[in-house]
Amino acid sequence: MPEKPHTPPPDRPDRSTVRVLLRLWPYVKPVRGRLVTAAVVAIVASCLSLVIPLVLKWMVDGPVADRDPGGVWLGALYLLLLGITEAGLFGYRRWLVARPLSSVEARMRADLYGRLQRLPIAFHDRWASGQLLSRGTTDLMLVRMFLAFPLTFLLVNGVTILAGYVLLLVQDWTLGLVLLTPVLPLILASQFFERRYGAVARTAQDQVGDLTTVVEESVLGIRIVKGFGRHRSQTQAFRRLAEELRGTELAKARLLAMIWAVVTALPELAIGAALVLGAVRVADGDLSAGTLVAFLSTALALRWPVESIGFLLAMSKEAATATERYFEVMDTPEEADTTGEAEPGATPDGVRFENVTFRYPDAPEDAPPVLDGIDLHIRPGETLALVGGTGSGKTTLTALVPRLHEATAGRILLDGADIALMEREELRSLVSMAFEEPTLFSASVGENVLMGAEAAGDPELRRALTIAQADGFVDRLPDGAATQVGEQGLSLSGGQRQRLALARAVVGRPRFLVLDDPLSALDVHTEARVEAALREVLKETTALVVAHRPSTVMLADRVALLSRGRIAAVGTHQELLRGNAEYAWLMSGEGNDNR
Repeated sequence: MPEKPHTPPPDRPDRSTVRVLLRLWPYVKPVRGRLVTAAVVAIVASCLSLVIPLVLKWMVDGPVADRDPGGVWLGALYLLLLGITEAGLFGYRRWLVARPLSSVEARMRADLYGRLQRLPIAFHDRWASGQLLSRGTTDLMLVRMFLAFPLTFLLVNGVTILAGYVLLLVQDWTLGLVLLTPVLPLILASQFFERRYGAVARTAQDQVGDLTTVVEESVLGIRIVKGFGRHRSQTQAFRRLAEELRGTELAKARLLAMIWAVVTALPELAIGAALVLGAVRVADGDLSAGTLVAFLSTALALRWPVESIGFLLAMSKEAATATERYFEVMDTPEEADTTGEAEPGATPDGVRFENVTFRYPDAPEDAPPVLDGIDLHIRPGETLALVGGTGSGKTTLTALVPRLHEATAGRILLDGADIALMEREELRSLVSMAFEEPTLFSASVGENVLMGAEAAGDPELRRALTIAQADGFVDRLPDGAATQVGEQGLSLSGGQRQRLALARAVVGRPRFLVLDDPLSALDVHTEARVEAALREVLKETTALVVAHRPSTVMLADRVALLSRGRIAAVGTHQELLRGNAEYAWLMSGEGNDNR
């Protein structure tokens, strides 16, 4: 299997933060009204803080200078009312955005999950599950945090800073120009920070995905880890990735500390210079004390909007990389489907493979195809056993029938209809599969089996369990078919899981049945009982069965030998046993196979 990447393709264009974040607009658009209202409320609340210095100026130049206690108390009342109103407005803003942003995150997560269900198997072969999990959890949390805070406050703080500097210049343009001196250095520092921080943030989010993969694999494979005493090596692998992530997070912290120091120090120096210059002018009588107090109060009110630039940019950049990672999955083409013009014909013709060739999309150009020129006909109602050595392409061939993979060349016909022209939903309602590695979900036994036929009920469930010889152990479970099997069905034995997977394949009485060595985990006696029941099912369907053992081959009417991606021979078991040395060797037990 190709290495699973955690970084974007190298030819991905380097998009600006704004362009990346604009891709969120379709999700934000339905709640734009509340977000705009919240932004207006926040701007009003923030600008109220700029009114406070004007009240202070009135108090210092009026009641304080005139020694009027009543005026001082009135001014204090004004300040209290302004503070309470500001706090109330900010609280109202938070209430406005809480519900809609939760719905945005929920829609994005639902769309991501839906896309993952529709992406081809080749995509899931390449991508680590931890990377996909981190995109649906951590990355979407970062996006929600951006929409809740930086998106609003980059605008709010920008308006506040602009309005504040206008007030400063109106109060005293000389001192206002002094406070404007840090603007250019701050812009240059922010641009430098954004470029560096974006790269580090992307690395950190990729490393979170790698770490998630290790944790997930260790939990799902806990029996292997413990059984082989590999807990120390797994712990070391986890610690190594955790240390890499820690180093990246420290690099983020250093960058954030640097920009925080710059955006804090430069304005503070400018305020200090304005304070000294203003004090000298007050002493010379060129400036009133109230004006100086109002000026400095306005400058101090602007400290938070200016100092917050650093972490607002950091959160925006993290949200941009999270958005980019999210759309890496959403931009991946789904399985191409058709309009459903082709349907299985009325005249049964079984399954035909006509010059079918397959190579994996990411395979080297000079690599031989996995399957090369497959011509094969499974007659209506016939069971064909597929036999071959390791790496001959048997599992790949079976995966082509329900279009888990797409044939590179040639075509596959079901009762005369080209499956490439059929809708996948229709095709997969006709073809049922049981894999060698059974997969069960965190649901009840019955729910797992009935996934093979949504319209089936209890009678069909009991029939399928009986065919798979699973009814005995299922009835002994605490709640029978309603028993929860747990994640991956690990509470069951391998043979029990395989029998439930077989029951899932036959529960819907499929028109075409594909079985990939479904009895490999069964003991000899159980296998014999399952085979006896399965013979009756195979009489009613057209089946392709991957076989490794003579007992499984005996279920088939004919046998096809697959060798190095080609059909080497077709015939009955006895014919191939007498006339084909490779087949005889495989059936002797000296040749073993997996795929």
